[in-house]
Amino acid sequence: MIKLRGHHLFCLLGYRGVGYSEEYAATMTAVHEALRNKPDTLIQVVKGPDHLCAKFPDDQPYHCEETGIYVRDKEILKRLGLTYSDVLPWREVERRIRLQVKPDDIAVICETCSWREYGVCEEGVQRTIEAKGLLPLGADPSVNARLLK
Repeated sequence: MIKLRGHHLFCLLGYRGVGYSEEYAATMTAVHEALRNKPDTLIQVVKGPDHLCAKFPDDQPYHCEETGIYVRDKEILKRLGLTYSDVLPWREVERRIRLQVKPDDIAVICETCSWREYGVCEEGVQRTIEAKGLLPLGADPSVNARLLK
């Protein structure tokens, strides 16, 4: 079972193989690939820092405990009809996203996220709506070029 906080449910949709550090990206890649390849993988919704936050690099400002992040978590869970401690398969998270989220919602819900400017999360929501699942990493090299600028 993978423990994830609310906003990471959306971050995984836009993840393209790069992150805050090599260790963080490796952890995010492992989670992304597990969910992409096995959508019946169980996730548990947690309040506060999760499996991914544990790998946040020490040399960057740790935003995982910021009030704004908790607000974002709460808004996403509300939108998906989830509560803390819920356990469900990833495919059910995707189903809820298909029914409850539009790509334009990212601009509002994730307004202050530094990754939003790249548009990958909106693309991820659209893929989910179209029932295409998580994008295979490396499938769109132009996205990684934008992210690595």
